[in-house]
Amino acid sequence: MASQPPPRRRRRPRRGTLARPVNGSLYRATLLVVMVPLLLLAFTVGRPAPLAKPPLPGSFDTASALELARDLSTDYPNRAPGGAGAIGAVSWFKAQMQGYGLKLLPASWHQHVPGLGRVRLENLAVVAPGPPGGDESIVVMAHRDDTGAGPGASDNASGTAALIELARAYAQPETEAAARVSSARRLVFLSTDGGAFGGLGAVHFLEHPPPYAGRVVAVINLDAIGGPGNPSIEIGGDASRSPNATLVATAVARIAEQAGDAPRHVGFFGQLVDLAFPYTLYEQGPFVGRGIPAVTITSGGDRPPAPFGDTPEALDEARLGQLGGAAQQLLGSLDQGFELAPSTASYVWVGGRVVRGWAIELVLIALLLPVAVAIVDLYALCRRFRVALAPAARALRSRLLFWLFVGIVFTCFRLLGAWPSGPPRPPDPGIAAADDWPVMQLLALLAVALLGWSLARQRLTARRPITAEEELAAYTVGLVALLVVALLVTATNPFALLFVLPSLHIWLWLPQLRIARAPVRLGLFVLGLCGPVIVLLSLALRYGLGFDAPWYLLELVGIGYITPLAFFIALAGTAAASQLAVTAAGRYAPYPDAHERGPRGPLRELVRAVVLTSRARRRRVEATAPAAPTG
Repeated sequence: MASQPPPRRRRRPRRGTLARPVNGSLYRATLLVVMVPLLLLAFTVGRPAPLAKPPLPGSFDTASALELARDLSTDYPNRAPGGAGAIGAVSWFKAQMQGYGLKLLPASWHQHVPGLGRVRLENLAVVAPGPPGGDESIVVMAHRDDTGAGPGASDNASGTAALIELARAYAQPETEAAARVSSARRLVFLSTDGGAFGGLGAVHFLEHPPPYAGRVVAVINLDAIGGPGNPSIEIGGDASRSPNATLVATAVARIAEQAGDAPRHVGFFGQLVDLAFPYTLYEQGPFVGRGIPAVTITSGGDRPPAPFGDTPEALDEARLGQLGGAAQQLLGSLDQGFELAPSTASYVWVGGRVVRGWAIELVLIALLLPVAVAIVDLYALCRRFRVALAPAARALRSRLLFWLFVGIVFTCFRLLGAWPSGPPRPPDPGIAAADDWPVMQLLALLAVALLGWSLARQRLTARRPITAEEELAAYTVGLVALLVVALLVTATNPFALLFVLPSLHIWLWLPQLRIARAPVRLGLFVLGLCGPVIVLLSLALRYGLGFDAPWYLLELVGIGYITPLAFFIALAGTAAASQLAVTAAGRYAPYPDAHERGPRGPLRELVRAVVLTSRARRRRVEATAPAAPTG
């Protein structure tokens, strides 16, 4: 029997052809450019030094603060804004401050609160005057309310009690010993309302600055400092900014001195996520978002403690004394006359050091460059081989119009009151509005979206087998559109490239795998979704939302916390991703030519008839109109 010849090895497609369209060498060469901003980033790392300790030792009265926290949470366990408990808590706070020579300054307003309707809220401020002629202020604040689901002993009767004790320390001196307690700046002790519902009191203080506040140079927020959790600080803001690094370093040092260990804060990647998607449940957020240095001292972690179990009996006296004493020492350090420049920059903490935000932005933008070069080269290759891109662009246009239609319908549902309404502030994940899905409204939105898709899909349904060139054109147009979305993201918030770059770098190789099996292509596409999924995972895991994270994200869009511009950029990215998805799944069809289109459906015929009738009527009116007189 004659021997069989050895099987021939399958030759790899030649680089720069339609079978191997992505230029990997160009991509890898451009990737080396990232080394320059990485090297620059290494030279921006610094270690901010904390301010010196105050000359006088701390005198925080832990026993008195514990008694105050228990009294407030026992007498008024339901302090939700607008209720009888909230009114009683106001009277209770005023009673605690009587007889200390400090003037109480109230500020009330009415506002719609999710889950509560339109209610009356009230901030209470106590001011310790600084030196004559000084206009700089340090604000120490704590929200007085709770969600009403529990006594709120730690969140935030403990913070309110510590605020009262700190204010009493700066009361009008009546003895020679007490006369030594004076301030170099004006001190504002602010008890806010609506803090458990998105920091409404802090926002009102910023939007309607009282004349006594002057120029705020630093803010210390006390929230849930009586719980059993480890001490921590919160520094996230409503914008891609960070508080003054000296303030944070000083807060860390004072807490470490009192608690015996440095407080925890979110790690490097979590801080990047917070800069890319600014979100916080604490009241330092509005101040940091407006460039005012602010930190929150807490024992609650990223999310305030659950109301169930937050009882007066569960208060941790040792923790309350540690964090209350740390707040007093921090206030003393800030009040020694040192300058604290308002922060408009960003940074990320890494083991006691800070990495400048602008250097991180340069690295993210540099990581966009290799993908951009490879996509432009892919587009040029298609033009060189005369691959028709227009049908793929029209298919993408149809998908984009569909997703814009979904966004417009979602906005109309919002105007009709289908979604929870309120100020553009993050709702507390523990309230009903955050985890009660409006099933009927969402089903109605889905039904309208399906109706719109039934119209759009008539031009996107496969009528014949597509060629390899048409498939490549679909990938190319989808990647170009995704690159445009990335450029829009760069223009609005470069940190948000964190959510786009993984998709671009992974999906870039989809055209290279056109001959691979469908599961391989779909696996690569699913892997590229890791970028957008970061937001959902952050809400689900860090903030305990679990499977409610998708609805909570939609709610942030509905109330306006996520801006319309960011929402529609996300919709454009979804349209580009959907084109890549259907192509990877083998379901793509180019936009048909005129001879390939089927008959119009009844709805399209109706729309066409209305348009043609309106156009004919306008022409008849123009034809019968008298001619304009000439000069």
